[in-house]
Amino acid sequence: MAFKQYFFALVLALPAFAQQQTWGQCGGIGWSGQTTCVSGTSCVVINPYYSQCIPGGPPSTTTPPTTTPPTTTPPTSSDPPTSTDCPTTPSNLSFSNTFLPDPFTFADGQTKVTTKAQWNCRRAELSKLLQQYELGTLPPKPSSVTGSLNGNTLSVSVSEGGKSISFSATITRPSGATAPYPAIIGVGGINIPAPAGVAVINFNNNDIALQTDGSSRGRGKFYDLYGSNHSAGAMIAWSWGISRIIDVLEMVGSQSQIDLSKLAVSGCSRNGKGALVAGAFDERIALTIPQESGSGGGGCWRISDDMLHSGIETQTASEIVGENVWFSPNFNQWANRVNNLPFDHHLLAALVAPRALLVIDNTSIDWLGPRSVWGCMSTANKVWQALGVADSMGVSQVGNHNHCAFPSNERPDLDAYINKFLKGQSTNTGFLKTDGGGSGFVESRWVNWQVPRLS
Repeated sequence: MAFKQYFFALVLALPAFAQQQTWGQCGGIGWSGQTTCVSGTSCVVINPYYSQCIPGGPPSTTTPPTTTPPTTTPPTSSDPPTSTDCPTTPSNLSFSNTFLPDPFTFADGQTKVTTKAQWNCRRAELSKLLQQYELGTLPPKPSSVTGSLNGNTLSVSVSEGGKSISFSATITRPSGATAPYPAIIGVGGINIPAPAGVAVINFNNNDIALQTDGSSRGRGKFYDLYGSNHSAGAMIAWSWGISRIIDVLEMVGSQSQIDLSKLAVSGCSRNGKGALVAGAFDERIALTIPQESGSGGGGCWRISDDMLHSGIETQTASEIVGENVWFSPNFNQWANRVNNLPFDHHLLAALVAPRALLVIDNTSIDWLGPRSVWGCMSTANKVWQALGVADSMGVSQVGNHNHCAFPSNERPDLDAYINKFLKGQSTNTGFLKTDGGGSGFVESRWVNWQVPRLS
């Protein structure tokens, strides 16, 4: 639907140059920077708040608005917001907060979220902020997406700005089950047990954006299409690739034998980070299952920094930006001052709400930061509480096993989410569990805001 394209395209600007670079902002409500683009790109109006320099894009047919639009009646909670329903995000945020930022206060520091419709606006704002500060720009759906299904191979072809790429995904259908099947898209495969009656779609994320080490920046088919200097880190590129797989699944329809209303995404460790980002940015994903995603996934930057300062060894933002290319280069400048970020990863997880999220974590590996993940994700659950669907978001922390191994005593928690959200059964999913790895997290140290009941 059009809102999805609008939602994915909403991003904030980087500092202006004499001419805006490819994918930079060039207009919109409140924009005071440059409105011309470098050669080979055109300033295209995406929505009243944002115009973007797009390679080969058609010239804007209207002047991007620069004044605040009139207030309109908010949509009902079942409708996506339009740009005129949402508060304007300040163009130059000055933010400092040792607490986990309030999900229910807009970035202007004044406007409160009191309704589900307003949560949609706040969710769109968080998407913009996460892209600007940390993840990089998620491009809208390309001008041409085509594909086909041949046996178990789903082929995807994408064209944009005179460039084209192709990639594929492999579908493993369940035996002894009746189509259409729910399906889990595995980022680099899945490490959770393949559930009975559920198809698995294997996504080779390294083909889209390489993640070998720091030298992988700008390498992969996503960058072949959009340029090696694109701001997107590997995780946002993977999210883009997963969305294109879903696009083609929609095209081939019943031929795939997949129930497109029952899609999940999962991955472990670095790929678990990617699974969380994919679930946050594509509303067609019904269930997100990040496994042992640690810092940069289910952990909060602020809590991890505090742990390290307290002598607890764990991975922090300042370390992770030098390890690999999961994040945008824009994030480097914030890695040593995470308290200045207007979000933390409880708000990345919150982009999934009100859809289902199950966070699977390992409490016996210190560098994964089990206390950080527990504190971050149990705090994220408050968004689901506010939306009246607290049992659509769970945490299952179990230790005493190897990284990305799946212990048998965690299987009931996984099955509960699979059975409810992919198979339509009635199960108990209202749990936040830790076997001790979350000890030491004191909520009052991190949460200084109240949870509203959104109408």
